[in-house]
Amino acid sequence: MKNWSKEGWRWLSKIDFHGNVASKVIVTRRFGSGVNGGKENEMDVHKLTREFLVKLWVDDRKMRNPRDRVKSFGGYGDPRWFSATSAVPRRPKRRAVLKQPPISQSVSDFFDPQSPEEAKVAPLLARSNLLITRDIEWANLVLGFEQENRYAIVDACYPQSPVGFIREQSNIIARQLLRLRRPFVAYITDALGNELFRVRRPFWWITSSIYAEIDGKEVGVVHRRWHLWRRIYDLYLGNKQFAVVENPGLWNWTFTLKDINGEVLAQIDRDWRGFGFEILTDAGQYVIRFGSSDPSSKIGLASAIEDLEVSRKLTLAERAVTVALAISLDNDYFSRHGGWGLPFFVAEE
Repeated sequence: MKNWSKEGWRWLSKIDFHGNVASKVIVTRRFGSGVNGGKENEMDVHKLTREFLVKLWVDDRKMRNPRDRVKSFGGYGDPRWFSATSAVPRRPKRRAVLKQPPISQSVSDFFDPQSPEEAKVAPLLARSNLLITRDIEWANLVLGFEQENRYAIVDACYPQSPVGFIREQSNIIARQLLRLRRPFVAYITDALGNELFRVRRPFWWITSSIYAEIDGKEVGVVHRRWHLWRRIYDLYLGNKQFAVVENPGLWNWTFTLKDINGEVLAQIDRDWRGFGFEILTDAGQYVIRFGSSDPSSKIGLASAIEDLEVSRKLTLAERAVTVALAISLDNDYFSRHGGWGLPFFVAEE
């Protein structure tokens, strides 16, 4: 047993039947003399001791481990050290897939997109009720530093997750100096952050205007009409007026869109969020009601929502102009606390 090689070994168990007696035969690989070298007897050849097997196992581990390490990580000559693929492949992490909630109004039953611009905004605007909530601006609240307005849009039939966002983009100096009369552009996106359309509001002095644009193309505009106490807005799709809002003012926070015959088309309600919210912050909440929704979408708490009876359904482009009106209302009448810090707030026209 002294001539076993350290280069490697194998052993097999072979059953040889001679009168129902099995014997183990050792298969070896070595250099030099035979197994018994002409000196050991046959019984010594077939004998395997525990110490011998342990020694072979240790020698085999010493020879195999360095090869495995070089094979796994590669040496300095391995080109993978100098390439972008040198990193060990890892199993990619599973990312959560965000999905837009389904629409709550049937496009095929109520209206069809009349242009590529309308088809782009359909995932957001083909809904019966939109709840728009403005974020709390802490720097504005505590320090009086005017921040960009941000809003979250939720479908009342699927309140678990937002269906879109509104983000203002404006100049920081203009926000501090011009305040409510500042020019800005607001981007309306879906829940995944894809831009659907934008609204543009230029600087104004007496009456404000806000424009709705889809893919850089102006589709409609909202003009505010001056009145001493009433809140009047004219809504246009292109050059044609399709609705008017005549709010009596004071504490009336319902803005109803009506056509030339006085029929109801849609409605914007400013919700009361509580004494603390209304006195100290500008974090308003608006509900845009476009009409009846699909019965299949009114499940859970949404089944208690009363649909607005309208004379006709607004087109998708007209709904984009209506969202622009809601943003204009928030800036014209319900953004009154900037510029004075926590102890003070302003109430002005």
